[in-house]
Amino acid sequence: MDYTYSYLSPLGGITLASDGNILTGLWFDGQKYFGSTLPAVHREQALPVFDETVRWLDIYFSGKIPDFTPPLALPASPFRKMVWEILLTIPYGRTMTYGEIAAEVAKRSGTCRMSAQAVGGAVGRNPISLIIPCHRVIGASGKLTGYAGGLDKKIRLLQMEQTVLRSSIP
Repeated sequence: MDYTYSYLSPLGGITLASDGNILTGLWFDGQKYFGSTLPAVHREQALPVFDETVRWLDIYFSGKIPDFTPPLALPASPFRKMVWEILLTIPYGRTMTYGEIAAEVAKRSGTCRMSAQAVGGAVGRNPISLIIPCHRVIGASGKLTGYAGGLDKKIRLLQMEQTVLRSSIP
């Protein structure tokens, strides 16, 4: 059985998902690819992993850096897992470009090059927003590009983190 839990953030509703022990999803309500890892049959229920995730979210939205990560499950292809693991290394208040991530994937894979567009596809399908910080990924020129939760949320998250970008936030 899979479970969900609702959290109200300063940016709107967030749905958490779990297999009962590990966090399997975290989406802004209505975002692109919402519930991508959530089976059709699930039930809303409080769980210890949701308590831990809510504590992480409360710390994050209070403007502090959480010093822990709830247990995460990343069921996906090896490529997507690698991209998401790289996202986990982007520090709070910092950004990384799709090209930089592609170069790191190529390095880890032992290949000469990796497509930044392929990386963008994996970033956009991240099922655990915020904790796996896909909002910290920007375009090559420092331009803010798409975010499954909405570009308005990406801007607010980066402002909240007081991120210094290569170009100004509109």
